[in-house]
Amino acid sequence: MKTEAGQNMNLKIVLPMKIFLEVEANKVTAEAQDGSFCLLPRHIDLVAAIVPGIFSFESGGKEEFLAVDEGVLVKRGPDVIVSTRKAIGGRDLGDLKDIVEKEFRVLDEQERKTRSILARLEADFARRFFKLRE
Repeated sequence: MKTEAGQNMNLKIVLPMKIFLEVEANKVTAEAQDGSFCLLPRHIDLVAAIVPGIFSFESGGKEEFLAVDEGVLVKRGPDVIVSTRKAIGGRDLGDLKDIVEKEFRVLDEQERKTRSILARLEADFARRFFKLRE
């Protein structure tokens, strides 16, 4: 299907256990570590690590918004695939922004704390293991 700007992209949002969304889009906007970026149908192929934030796409003349957790975006030809742990759709940007702030970024902080605790446990285990060998 052709649009005024060119060919549409096939956008697919993939969660760990299901396909969240599959739609034709003529514009995709996402957020990476160094800022947001926009993809149009003739954009070069790329891979980007996305951060928790607002993800938008334009389809059928309407702009849609999602709150997405961290993940990976791959654009290859007309296909744009986003793999993320969690995505939530909605029309109210304020609500979606709150979801990102409260849910996704809090989870990241909890994961960082958990990784830190596990690293200390592993270091303590290794230290005790080497003492036993002496």
